[in-house]
Amino acid sequence: MMHFHAEQALGRASRFHVFPTGRLCSLRRALLLWLVPLFLLVGVTSATVSYWSHGRMVNTFMDDQMSQLGDSIAASGRQVVPPPAPVERAHKWGTYVVQLYDAQGRMLMSSCPDLPAVAPMDAGFRDVSMQGSQWRVYTAMAPGESQRVEVFQSGQFRRHLAAEQAIASAVPVLILLPLAILVLWSIARAVSAAVQDIGRQAATQDINNIAELPLARVPAEIQPLVVSFNSLLTRLRDSFDTKRRFVQDAAHELRTPLTALSLQLENLRRDLPDGACGQSFGQLELGVSRASRVVDQLLKMSRQEAQPQEEATVVDLRAQVRESISALIALADQRHIDLGVAGDTAAAFATLHCAPGDLRSALDNLVENALRYTPEGGVVDVRVVTERGRHAIEVVDSGPGIPPELMDRVFDRFFRVPGSSARGSGLGLSIAQAAARRCGLRVVLRNREDASGLIARLEPA
Repeated sequence: MMHFHAEQALGRASRFHVFPTGRLCSLRRALLLWLVPLFLLVGVTSATVSYWSHGRMVNTFMDDQMSQLGDSIAASGRQVVPPPAPVERAHKWGTYVVQLYDAQGRMLMSSCPDLPAVAPMDAGFRDVSMQGSQWRVYTAMAPGESQRVEVFQSGQFRRHLAAEQAIASAVPVLILLPLAILVLWSIARAVSAAVQDIGRQAATQDINNIAELPLARVPAEIQPLVVSFNSLLTRLRDSFDTKRRFVQDAAHELRTPLTALSLQLENLRRDLPDGACGQSFGQLELGVSRASRVVDQLLKMSRQEAQPQEEATVVDLRAQVRESISALIALADQRHIDLGVAGDTAAAFATLHCAPGDLRSALDNLVENALRYTPEGGVVDVRVVTERGRHAIEVVDSGPGIPPELMDRVFDRFFRVPGSSARGSGLGLSIAQAAARRCGLRVVLRNREDASGLIARLEPA
């Protein structure tokens, strides 16, 4: 039974949420939503208690003063009263009003002619209402009851005095309230900034750069969350490392037998007769060649992911284009494709601030991809363009282009456009996009307006 009640209590606690839903789901708004009403309640309670306590103190003090005045006049047996004063003075300053009566109840003297006589009262304190105002009255009897002394004080003055004291006590709370709200807002803003900084650090993580988030200057309440997130990042990093090592090991293990198989096929071709057997043997050679290329691309991709981030420097785009063309000119000659540099002299001194190695990898893969998908006798131009002060590199080919509905999918690994006769692994554009992202660039593809090829644009992200 106790276990059942404990589960019920836990269920009720889990349903209680400090943060509301929607736009109010915010640390700063939650603090204001909970603490500002609390401060206001404390201020109102403080003012109420202060008014009550000061009211009691004022009444006790004033009653004591009234009794001393009335008793002293009654004991003297003389007919003396304070100087006459208007009733407004009694309401504003709390001036005592004294009335003297004889044994028959006739008024002998009064310090406030505007205040009417009252009916005979017993000795002691009373509260009476006259002329629409409340009065506190003390009655003192002279020896032998030959004279009756009535001392009056305005109840309005007493309430006003108690209210002033209560306001004086509540003013510090009212002054501290906006200051406390400002301090709370600032602290909540600092905590929110710390959480946002953790979010920004988490957003910088990618498969090539997974590092644990620092715990320095992280609030103690958030540290368990950051520690849990770091544990998740560690497992994720280990998973990526395991996958990368598997790809590298598999590619290395496959590379040796494929190389040996290629050499054996080359030696065997000399002894094969022409005809159908030669054609089948050619298809086998193409398959082995494609498998070797897939292995080479897998090794290139795994090495690219494993290498540390290269520092960004200023790179001359024209020089980089010439280096890439020089490295791939042999492949262009083999496929009888016209590979060259195009563009105007306005971009002769174009530069980009990026990692040179990643830029070279991205550009090489874009040019090689264009060479493989452009038919023999086609043209591939590489040009540096400048638009609105931003420099970019474009690789323009005369190949078949890419259907618009498949434009985004070509960046997926091992994806090849259906119906394409080009020999490729489906990894070139994926490697190019990954390298471009590592150095702060991106690859944008679009078909040429005359539908005579593809334009692959390497530009700042």
